[in-house]
Amino acid sequence: MAAEAKYSIVREVGRGSYGVVYEAVVNRTRSKVAVKRMHCNVPENVELALQEFWALQSIQRQHENVIQLEECILQNGQVFQPISHRYRKSDSHLLLIETCLKGRRCMDPKSACFLWFVMEFCDGGNMNEYLLSRSPDAQLNNSFMRQLSSAVAFLHRNQIVHRDLKSDNILISHRRGSPVVKVADFGLSKVCQGKGNVNQHRFSSACGSNFYMAPEVWEGHYTAKADIFALGIIFWAMVERITFRDRDTEKELLGTYICQGKELIPLGEALLGNPNMKLKIPRKNKNSMPDDLCKLLHDMLAFNPKERLDAFQLEVRIRQISYGKKRQRSVS
Repeated sequence: MAAEAKYSIVREVGRGSYGVVYEAVVNRTRSKVAVKRMHCNVPENVELALQEFWALQSIQRQHENVIQLEECILQNGQVFQPISHRYRKSDSHLLLIETCLKGRRCMDPKSACFLWFVMEFCDGGNMNEYLLSRSPDAQLNNSFMRQLSSAVAFLHRNQIVHRDLKSDNILISHRRGSPVVKVADFGLSKVCQGKGNVNQHRFSSACGSNFYMAPEVWEGHYTAKADIFALGIIFWAMVERITFRDRDTEKELLGTYICQGKELIPLGEALLGNPNMKLKIPRKNKNSMPDDLCKLLHDMLAFNPKERLDAFQLEVRIRQISYGKKRQRSVS
Protein backbone atom coordinates (compact mmCIF):
# COMPACT_ATOMS: atom_id res chain seq x y z
CA MET A 1 0.00 0.00 0.00
CA ALA A 2 1.35 3.45 -0.86
CA ALA A 3 2.45 5.39 2.19
CA GLU A 4 0.51 8.46 1.19
CA ALA A 5 -2.73 6.41 1.13
CA LYS A 6 -2.14 4.89 4.54
CA TYR A 7 -3.42 7.93 6.48
CA SER A 8 -5.99 10.65 5.87
CA ILE A 9 -5.55 14.11 7.39
CA VAL A 10 -8.65 15.29 9.30
CA ARG A 11 -7.64 18.71 10.63
CA GLU A 12 -4.77 20.82 11.89
CA VAL A 13 -4.50 20.83 15.69
CA GLY A 14 -1.29 22.75 16.35
CA ARG A 15 1.42 24.77 14.66
CA GLY A 16 4.84 25.92 15.85
CA SER A 17 8.06 27.35 14.47
CA TYR A 18 9.32 23.99 13.26
CA GLY A 19 6.31 21.86 12.48
CA VAL A 20 2.59 21.34 12.10
CA VAL A 21 0.53 18.72 13.95
CA TYR A 22 -2.58 17.16 12.41
CA GLU A 23 -5.30 14.81 13.56
CA ALA A 24 -5.45 11.92 11.10
CA VAL A 25 -6.99 8.47 10.72
CA VAL A 26 -5.48 5.17 9.64
CA ASN A 27 -7.46 4.37 6.51
CA ARG A 28 -7.45 0.61 7.07
CA THR A 29 -8.62 0.64 10.71
CA ARG A 30 -10.15 4.16 11.02
CA SER A 31 -8.25 4.60 14.30
CA LYS A 32 -7.03 8.10 15.15
CA VAL A 33 -3.38 9.12 15.12
CA ALA A 34 -1.48 12.39 15.45
CA VAL A 35 0.79 13.29 12.55
CA LYS A 36 3.57 15.85 12.97
CA ARG A 37 5.13 17.25 9.79
CA MET A 38 8.58 18.85 9.98
CA HIS A 39 9.97 20.64 6.92
CA CYS A 40 13.57 19.60 6.27
CA ASN A 41 14.49 22.53 4.03
CA VAL A 42 17.27 24.03 6.17
CA PRO A 43 19.95 22.40 8.37
CA GLU A 44 18.41 23.72 11.61
CA ASN A 45 15.06 22.04 10.85
CA VAL A 46 16.78 18.81 9.85
CA GLU A 47 18.67 18.74 13.15
CA LEU A 48 15.49 19.29 15.20
CA ALA A 49 13.60 16.63 13.27
CA LEU A 50 16.42 14.12 13.66
CA GLN A 51 16.78 14.81 17.41
CA GLU A 52 13.10 14.09 17.90
CA PHE A 53 13.36 11.00 15.73
CA TRP A 54 16.36 9.51 17.55
CA ALA A 55 14.88 10.21 20.99
CA LEU A 56 11.61 8.44 20.24
CA GLN A 57 13.28 5.70 18.21
CA SER A 58 15.79 4.90 20.96
CA ILE A 59 13.13 4.00 23.52
CA GLN A 60 12.78 0.27 23.13
CA ARG A 61 10.24 -0.18 25.90
CA GLN A 62 7.06 1.85 25.97
CA HIS A 63 6.04 4.04 28.90
CA GLU A 64 2.42 5.11 29.19
CA ASN A 65 3.41 8.70 30.02
CA VAL A 66 5.70 9.21 27.02
CA ILE A 67 4.23 9.82 23.58
CA GLN A 68 4.49 6.71 21.42
CA LEU A 69 5.98 6.87 17.92
CA GLU A 70 4.19 4.54 15.51
CA GLU A 71 6.39 5.25 12.51
CA CYS A 72 8.37 7.95 10.73
CA ILE A 73 8.01 8.65 7.00
CA LEU A 74 10.37 10.62 4.78
CA GLN A 75 8.69 12.62 2.02
CA ASN A 76 10.92 13.71 -0.85
CA GLY A 77 8.83 15.44 -3.50
CA GLN A 78 5.94 13.07 -4.18
CA VAL A 79 7.79 10.02 -2.89
CA PHE A 80 6.94 8.73 0.61
CA GLN A 81 9.40 6.31 2.22
CA PRO A 82 8.74 4.76 5.65
CA ILE A 83 12.08 4.91 7.48
CA SER A 84 11.06 3.46 10.81
CA HIS A 85 8.31 1.56 12.51
CA ARG A 86 7.62 0.83 16.14
CA TYR A 87 9.32 -2.54 15.52
CA ARG A 88 12.44 -0.61 14.38
CA LYS A 89 14.77 -0.85 11.44
CA SER A 90 18.50 -1.35 11.70
CA ASP A 91 20.55 1.50 13.10
CA SER A 92 22.78 1.40 10.01
CA HIS A 93 19.77 2.02 7.77
CA LEU A 94 18.60 4.90 9.96
CA LEU A 95 22.09 6.42 10.04
CA LEU A 96 22.16 6.31 6.24
CA ILE A 97 18.89 8.26 6.14
CA GLU A 98 20.31 10.80 8.60
CA THR A 99 23.48 11.21 6.50
CA CYS A 100 21.42 11.76 3.35
CA LEU A 101 19.21 14.35 5.06
CA LYS A 102 22.12 16.25 6.56
CA GLY A 103 24.01 16.27 3.26
CA ARG A 104 21.01 17.23 1.19
CA ARG A 105 21.20 20.54 -0.67
CA CYS A 106 17.94 21.89 -2.02
CA MET A 107 18.48 23.68 -5.30
CA ASP A 108 14.80 24.56 -5.28
CA PRO A 109 13.80 26.13 -1.91
CA LYS A 110 10.20 25.07 -2.58
CA SER A 111 11.23 21.45 -2.93
CA ALA A 112 9.12 19.28 -0.61
CA CYS A 113 11.26 17.39 1.88
CA PHE A 114 9.49 16.49 5.12
CA LEU A 115 9.70 14.06 8.00
CA TRP A 116 6.26 12.87 9.07
CA PHE A 117 5.99 11.51 12.62
CA VAL A 118 2.96 9.27 13.17
CA MET A 119 2.19 9.11 16.88
CA GLU A 120 -0.59 8.09 19.22
CA PHE A 121 -3.48 10.54 19.33
CA CYS A 122 -4.21 12.46 22.54
CA ASP A 123 -7.78 13.74 22.75
CA GLY A 124 -7.36 16.09 25.72
CA GLY A 125 -5.08 18.74 24.19
CA ASN A 126 -2.05 19.96 26.13
CA MET A 127 -1.78 20.10 29.92
CA ASN A 128 -1.78 23.89 30.00
CA GLU A 129 -5.18 24.17 28.29
CA TYR A 130 -6.56 21.20 30.19
CA LEU A 131 -5.78 22.53 33.68
CA LEU A 132 -6.74 26.16 33.02
CA SER A 133 -10.17 25.07 31.79
CA ARG A 134 -10.89 23.29 35.11
CA SER A 135 -11.14 24.18 38.78
CA PRO A 136 -8.06 23.34 40.89
CA ASP A 137 -8.06 19.70 41.99
CA ALA A 138 -5.38 18.46 44.42
CA GLN A 139 -5.93 14.79 43.57
CA LEU A 140 -5.60 15.46 39.84
CA ASN A 141 -2.47 17.54 40.45
CA ASN A 142 -0.97 14.73 42.52
CA SER A 143 -1.71 12.24 39.76
CA PHE A 144 -0.10 14.45 37.13
CA MET A 145 2.99 15.01 39.28
CA ARG A 146 3.44 11.28 39.83
CA GLN A 147 2.95 10.50 36.14
CA LEU A 148 5.40 13.19 35.01
CA SER A 149 8.01 12.16 37.57
CA SER A 150 7.75 8.58 36.35
CA ALA A 151 8.04 9.67 32.70
CA VAL A 152 11.16 11.78 33.25
CA ALA A 153 12.81 9.04 35.32
CA PHE A 154 12.08 6.64 32.46
CA LEU A 155 13.62 9.01 29.91
CA HIS A 156 16.72 9.56 32.05
CA ARG A 157 17.14 5.82 32.56
CA ASN A 158 17.11 5.55 28.78
CA GLN A 159 19.75 8.31 28.50
CA ILE A 160 17.30 10.87 27.06
CA VAL A 161 17.33 14.46 28.34
CA HIS A 162 14.24 16.35 27.17
CA ARG A 163 15.54 19.95 27.58
CA ASP A 164 12.19 21.62 26.82
CA LEU A 165 9.73 20.44 29.46
CA LYS A 166 6.76 22.80 29.82
CA SER A 167 3.00 22.42 30.12
CA ASP A 168 2.52 23.05 26.37
CA ASN A 169 4.71 20.01 25.60
CA ILE A 170 2.69 17.67 27.82
CA LEU A 171 -0.42 16.14 26.23
CA ILE A 172 -3.51 14.59 27.81
CA SER A 173 -5.19 11.34 26.81
CA HIS A 174 -8.53 9.99 28.08
CA ARG A 175 -8.33 6.49 26.68
CA ARG A 176 -8.48 4.81 30.09
CA GLY A 177 -11.14 6.98 31.69
CA SER A 178 -8.83 9.01 33.94
CA PRO A 179 -6.60 11.62 32.28
CA VAL A 180 -3.14 10.32 31.39
CA VAL A 181 -0.27 12.73 30.68
CA LYS A 182 2.10 12.17 27.76
CA VAL A 183 5.47 13.91 27.53
CA ALA A 184 5.88 15.01 23.90
CA ASP A 185 7.90 17.28 21.58
CA PHE A 186 11.44 15.92 21.62
CA GLY A 187 12.89 18.37 19.09
CA LEU A 188 15.39 19.79 21.61
CA SER A 189 16.13 16.50 23.34
CA LYS A 190 19.48 14.76 23.48
CA VAL A 191 20.20 11.04 23.50
CA CYS A 192 23.36 10.57 25.58
CA GLN A 193 25.88 8.04 24.34
CA GLY A 194 27.00 5.25 26.65
CA LYS A 195 25.30 3.52 29.56
CA GLY A 196 26.59 5.55 32.51
CA ASN A 197 24.57 7.81 34.79
CA VAL A 198 22.72 10.34 32.62
CA ASN A 199 23.53 13.07 35.17
CA GLN A 200 27.23 12.79 34.30
CA HIS A 201 26.67 14.08 30.76
CA ARG A 202 27.19 17.81 30.30
CA PHE A 203 25.60 20.13 27.77
CA SER A 204 26.65 23.58 26.59
CA SER A 205 23.99 24.77 24.14
CA ALA A 206 21.41 26.84 26.04
CA CYS A 207 17.97 25.83 24.81
CA GLY A 208 14.40 25.52 26.01
CA SER A 209 11.72 28.01 27.02
CA ASN A 210 12.89 30.91 29.19
CA PHE A 211 10.37 30.54 32.03
CA TYR A 212 11.30 26.87 32.58
CA MET A 213 15.09 27.04 32.17
CA ALA A 214 17.36 26.24 35.13
CA PRO A 215 19.96 28.83 36.19
CA GLU A 216 22.83 26.75 34.80
CA VAL A 217 21.12 26.50 31.38
CA TRP A 218 21.28 30.29 31.12
CA GLU A 219 25.04 29.95 31.65
CA GLY A 220 25.41 27.14 29.11
CA HIS A 221 26.82 24.47 31.45
CA TYR A 222 24.22 21.96 32.62
CA THR A 223 23.16 18.32 33.04
CA ALA A 224 19.96 16.28 33.00
CA LYS A 225 19.01 17.93 36.30
CA ALA A 226 17.82 20.91 34.25
CA ASP A 227 14.76 18.75 33.45
CA ILE A 228 14.02 18.54 37.20
CA PHE A 229 14.12 22.33 37.57
CA ALA A 230 11.61 22.62 34.70
CA LEU A 231 9.35 20.05 36.41
CA GLY A 232 9.59 22.07 39.63
CA ILE A 233 8.34 25.15 37.78
CA ILE A 234 5.47 23.13 36.30
CA PHE A 235 4.49 21.52 39.63
CA TRP A 236 4.52 24.81 41.55
CA ALA A 237 2.52 26.63 38.89
CA MET A 238 0.06 23.73 38.61
CA VAL A 239 -0.67 23.56 42.34
CA GLU A 240 -1.07 27.33 42.82
CA ARG A 241 -2.34 28.15 39.32
CA ILE A 242 0.42 30.70 38.72
CA THR A 243 0.27 31.93 35.13
CA PHE A 244 1.83 34.50 32.84
CA ARG A 245 0.92 35.81 29.39
CA ASP A 246 3.31 34.84 26.63
CA ARG A 247 4.37 37.92 24.67
CA ASP A 248 4.61 36.12 21.33
CA THR A 249 1.37 34.13 21.37
CA GLU A 250 -0.66 36.13 23.93
CA LYS A 251 -1.59 32.78 25.49
CA GLU A 252 -1.98 32.34 29.25
CA LEU A 253 0.61 29.81 30.38
CA LEU A 254 1.34 28.02 33.62
CA GLY A 255 4.72 29.11 34.95
CA THR A 256 6.49 30.61 37.97
CA TYR A 257 8.51 33.81 37.88
CA ILE A 258 9.88 36.73 39.89
CA CYS A 259 8.27 40.19 39.65
CA GLN A 260 10.55 43.21 39.26
CA GLY A 261 8.18 46.13 38.98
CA LYS A 262 5.96 45.33 36.01
CA GLU A 263 8.52 42.98 34.50
CA LEU A 264 8.32 39.20 34.92
CA ILE A 265 11.72 37.56 35.29
CA PRO A 266 12.07 33.78 34.69
CA LEU A 267 12.90 32.08 37.97
CA GLY A 268 16.10 30.48 36.67
CA GLU A 269 17.38 33.81 35.38
CA ALA A 270 16.52 35.51 38.69
CA LEU A 271 18.34 32.83 40.69
CA LEU A 272 21.39 33.18 38.46
CA GLY A 273 21.50 36.87 39.35
CA ASN A 274 20.89 36.21 43.04
CA PRO A 275 21.82 32.63 44.06
CA ASN A 276 20.98 33.33 47.73
CA MET A 277 17.39 34.36 46.96
CA LYS A 278 14.89 32.56 49.18
CA LEU A 279 11.93 31.20 47.25
CA LYS A 280 8.56 31.97 48.80
CA ILE A 281 6.79 28.62 48.50
CA PRO A 282 3.81 28.62 48.58
CA ARG A 283 3.39 32.00 47.00
CA LYS A 284 -0.36 32.59 47.18
CA ASN A 285 -1.77 30.74 50.17
CA LYS A 286 0.17 28.86 52.84
CA ASN A 287 -2.74 26.43 53.15
CA SER A 288 -2.56 25.49 49.47
CA MET A 289 0.13 22.86 50.00
CA PRO A 290 1.55 20.80 52.88
CA ASP A 291 5.08 21.23 54.23
CA ASP A 292 6.40 18.09 52.54
CA LEU A 293 5.38 19.40 49.11
CA CYS A 294 6.98 22.79 49.88
CA LYS A 295 10.22 21.01 50.79
CA LEU A 296 10.03 18.90 47.63
CA LEU A 297 9.65 22.00 45.43
CA HIS A 298 12.59 23.68 47.16
CA ASP A 299 14.69 20.58 46.47
CA MET A 300 13.63 20.54 42.80
CA LEU A 301 14.36 24.25 42.35
CA ALA A 302 17.71 24.38 44.16
CA PHE A 303 20.11 26.85 42.53
CA ASN A 304 23.03 24.43 42.84
CA PRO A 305 22.39 21.35 40.66
CA LYS A 306 24.40 19.23 43.13
CA GLU A 307 21.78 20.03 45.78
CA ARG A 308 18.88 19.41 43.40
CA LEU A 309 17.05 16.08 43.24
CA ASP A 310 17.71 13.85 40.28
CA ALA A 311 14.87 12.12 38.44
CA PHE A 312 15.26 8.85 40.32
CA GLN A 313 15.14 10.52 43.74
CA LEU A 314 12.13 12.56 42.63
CA GLU A 315 10.27 9.44 41.52
CA VAL A 316 10.55 8.09 45.08
CA ARG A 317 9.86 11.37 46.90
CA ILE A 318 6.77 12.25 44.90
CA ARG A 319 5.02 9.11 46.16
CA GLN A 320 5.66 10.07 49.76
CA ILE A 321 4.06 13.53 49.84
CA SER A 322 0.69 13.95 51.52
CA TYR A 323 -0.64 16.51 49.03
CA GLY A 324 -3.68 15.33 47.08
CA LYS A 325 -4.01 11.98 48.79
CA LYS A 326 -7.40 10.82 49.97
CA ARG A 327 -7.71 10.81 53.75
CA GLN A 328 -8.76 7.44 55.10
CA ARG A 329 -11.68 7.48 57.50
CA SER A 330 -11.00 6.00 60.91
CA VAL A 331 -13.44 3.39 62.13
CA SER A 332 -14.06 3.27 65.86
